[in-house]
Amino acid sequence: MDGARRDGAKSGEKREREPEPEAKGGEQRSFLPALESQGTTILHKTVCYAPHPLPARQFDQNTTEPISFYLSSLEELLAWKPTSDDDFNVATMPLANREPPLHSKRPRTLVCHDMKNGYLEDRFIQGSASRDPYVFYHWQYIDIFVYFSHHPVTIPPVTWTNAAHRNGVSVLGTFITEWTSGGKLCESFLAGEAAAYHAVAVQLGRIARFYRFDGWLVNIENALSEAAVRNLPLFLRDLREQLRRDVPGGLVLWYDSVLQSGKLQWQNELNEKNRVFFDACDGLFTNYNWKEEHLERMEVQAGERRTDIYVGIDVFARGEVVGGGFETDKALRLICKHGFSAAIFAPGWVYEHLGKENFLQNENRFWGLLAELLPTHRISTLPLSTCFCLGMGTGRFSAGQEEEVRPWYNLSAQEIQPLFMDQQATGGAGSWLHTRCSLQDAWNGGSCLLIEGIIPPDAGHVAVRLFSFKMPAPPKLFLSLLYKLEEKLPEVAVALELTTWNSGSCHVGVATRHQPPPLPTPPPHLSGLLTGCGRQSMAGWIRRYYELELRDCALHDLSLILSRHQPGLEERRFSCRLGEIQVLDADNLRSSLPRVPSLEASQVLWHKGPGTNQLSLSLTLRWSYPSSQARCFRIHCQGTARPRGQVLPLPEQLLGVAHNTLYRVVGLALPEPPPKESCHVEFFVEPVPNEGAAVERSRWGRLVLVYSDPASTSTY
Repeated sequence: MDGARRDGAKSGEKREREPEPEAKGGEQRSFLPALESQGTTILHKTVCYAPHPLPARQFDQNTTEPISFYLSSLEELLAWKPTSDDDFNVATMPLANREPPLHSKRPRTLVCHDMKNGYLEDRFIQGSASRDPYVFYHWQYIDIFVYFSHHPVTIPPVTWTNAAHRNGVSVLGTFITEWTSGGKLCESFLAGEAAAYHAVAVQLGRIARFYRFDGWLVNIENALSEAAVRNLPLFLRDLREQLRRDVPGGLVLWYDSVLQSGKLQWQNELNEKNRVFFDACDGLFTNYNWKEEHLERMEVQAGERRTDIYVGIDVFARGEVVGGGFETDKALRLICKHGFSAAIFAPGWVYEHLGKENFLQNENRFWGLLAELLPTHRISTLPLSTCFCLGMGTGRFSAGQEEEVRPWYNLSAQEIQPLFMDQQATGGAGSWLHTRCSLQDAWNGGSCLLIEGIIPPDAGHVAVRLFSFKMPAPPKLFLSLLYKLEEKLPEVAVALELTTWNSGSCHVGVATRHQPPPLPTPPPHLSGLLTGCGRQSMAGWIRRYYELELRDCALHDLSLILSRHQPGLEERRFSCRLGEIQVLDADNLRSSLPRVPSLEASQVLWHKGPGTNQLSLSLTLRWSYPSSQARCFRIHCQGTARPRGQVLPLPEQLLGVAHNTLYRVVGLALPEPPPKESCHVEFFVEPVPNEGAAVERSRWGRLVLVYSDPASTSTY
């Protein structure tokens, strides 16, 4: 792979591509100057049913939906090179900064995903209609996410990488060899000359760089010959050096399996039999059948690299292990006691073992038991803008109204998550708070944050901590709160509280609490961006904006305050939904947003059906847009049929949501054009800015596809 292709383009920028095939069968592309000057592309196509299969690796062969994939052999790995068909699989979310940073010398937490060999519903890059998917959303407690499967080269699905990166968590793929076939694979690249294992290291580094994830877990679970095991530490060092060039800050971790002798024998600890591999990479992931005496011995073996040992915990509790299931905290407590990092394997136990029905409640219960033992990571960059979407839902919502009623699942849509756990309220004795996600009555996306609790008699308020920060405060902040009280509670008020520390003191001294009053109207220069100030929507949602000037301080916590106007003799129960929270640097707010430029269309496929006199259309749309200014893009279409001179409009519909600057339209039903007539369908790309404001239609991208019967000679 040449250098220009290896580094790829930043999200929103065009990549160099192989030229599209020449038009066939009378196809022609033309641009109408008046529309083209407005950012509209006009594309003429003659309907053609000739087969045009897309690559099976990147596209589902039944639907042509883009999919994530793995590599099954050494030959596939060595032959891999990127093409434009891989663009759907490139992560668009850069790794967000968090505090403390990953490479600081402190214990870390790794989660190793192992869900039925992977690549299930999560392989569909544009999402699926899954009713009961598995999601992980407790990112604030972990540092590293490993996507695990038993395929030799496990490339993390891009949806997981986007979700993890948005929350500041590094993502690793898995390079695994097992059984007899794994032994043969290892001999073929490890038992010979250095050029053979160097070629493998180069390809693994290039793959991580191109798809934009952060490194590899290397898992060799088969015996090795003397020649192969002698080269194995050299391969690990080579891979680590290659990854440092390709992915700054990337990691290579080694799983406790093979010994320095080449024998396959899990040690459940770091010792002299496997130390050579630990010394060659960034960390060791131990097997799960350890006891506390293993941890005690490792304290001596690890020396200054104690936190580079990730002690494995099998949540399924297979074998002779400590804890597991809802007693995983027992194992974690011992790991923390001895100062090691933790590797939590297969936390999907709550989904696979306990069932789908109460998955979200069980997921919160599981992580609630671990939360007191794990550090809460802090947000260290702005903007913070979240609608609390989990990457799943029972429908799609726009401005608090359900616009599409069907289940959906797409982890790329998962946003920054708050602290979900039950919390001790700060309102005194009798105060109680519970926070959880709700898949109903959302604002934008698939979920909202539901806060339920009690304000006890004579207490003025209760507070729930939503987010923690560690960063210098900008001179001026804009904050936005969107909420809805479940019932009319005129005596309950809702507000935001921001806590800051003096610069340089951070965790010592006295915190300053700010409760800015809501703005009656947005600032004039932002009135087009910040809309609905103080008004209640028809669905009961209320939006508040706040402005706060700060000087020489650091952001610390953001909390929601629910207060009573007057003390009462009875406790006051409440139920409040949060639809959106934003913390924005005022200097970076933009009152106008760029236009989506002309769209490109490629990979156009036609089929007959699904109904009488209907066609099925699939095609890929591409565009460009600054990645920092849009959280996603909504794809719409509408059309017009022209049978026998009549004009029959087809209603506008939302096709889906894109989290990259390309989208695959799949199986769109269109009217079949009569002979010597044409129809047209229009596609629109609506950017959804980080601030959440609506973008006027004139700034959307637009492509008009004019299609006609092969016998037609007319044009649009």
